[in-house]
Amino acid sequence: MAVYTKLNEKDIKDILSNYSIGKLEKFSGIKEGIENTNYLLITNKKKYILTIYEKRVKKEDLPFFSKLMSYLKNAGFSCPEPILNNSKKTISEFKEKKFMIVGFIEGKPKTNLTPANCRSIGIETAKLHGMTKNFDFKRENDLSIKSWRKIFEQVKDKCAKIHSNLPKLIEINLEDVEKNWPKNLPQGIIHADLFEDNIFFKNNNFSGIIDFYFSCNDFYAFEIAICFNALCFDGPKSNLSFNVTKAKSFIEGYSQIRKLQENEKESIKILSQGSALRFLLTRVFDALNTSEDAIVKVKDPMEYLKRLEFHKNAKSHEDYFF
Repeated sequence: MAVYTKLNEKDIKDILSNYSIGKLEKFSGIKEGIENTNYLLITNKKKYILTIYEKRVKKEDLPFFSKLMSYLKNAGFSCPEPILNNSKKTISEFKEKKFMIVGFIEGKPKTNLTPANCRSIGIETAKLHGMTKNFDFKRENDLSIKSWRKIFEQVKDKCAKIHSNLPKLIEINLEDVEKNWPKNLPQGIIHADLFEDNIFFKNNNFSGIIDFYFSCNDFYAFEIAICFNALCFDGPKSNLSFNVTKAKSFIEGYSQIRKLQENEKESIKILSQGSALRFLLTRVFDALNTSEDAIVKVKDPMEYLKRLEFHKNAKSHEDYFF
């Protein structure tokens, strides 16, 4: 979440005039995140999140995201519910930008996840994968391995400003994952962005998942690899280490709902390496291209060098979970 499009009170009230969700009492911009503009809205009825779509989110993808969140919510999964406007639509427009208002999820992210928390996240991730098996809509992952070299070409000449060896390190890892990327793994709908700030806890219990704007069809095991990178590294950013206990707990939780196939286990190393590379590349791109006047907390791409080093040196899935 972030703020690129700045709204005043009149703007918010104009937006709310097309909704039946109560009278505005308070609003504030949310600076966390990187992709879209987000505001917390508090009315005399409830709390809501207003999301204005920027940058990577394509207008034609919005119906997919809206339908997916509504589908999951109706299936009993804890996620934001898109709110209908007075025209009975979930997607609206303001000043030539598309937006949605969604329900507020109680709780907040945890920065120091325990193995028990990771087990809970594993369970919920597998539930999400299982619940969406009959979801009728599909969306290709536009940040899959097919896109990574193109992103690299866009930042190749500038990324040495961030770290002198970065172009070489990216090239080595990119060649590796392109050569060894798996095929024909089980796939379906994945969230594709399960970082700590998108997973909410209340009283140390899982309370919901937010920010479905990267969700797509891809390997289920790629989702697990993303979670390993996002949730299972500890320590200072300059010297991160992989927490096998957290990873094992995640897999134990996930396996309660869905068992991993052998080919998924065998692919976890290269998928984790690829996941780390994907987020390194997009963070490098954002670090070099985010405007100075945006109210946004840009994420550090350098966190991913230690992750890539671990994945490149790992020998098999046994280095991730026993």
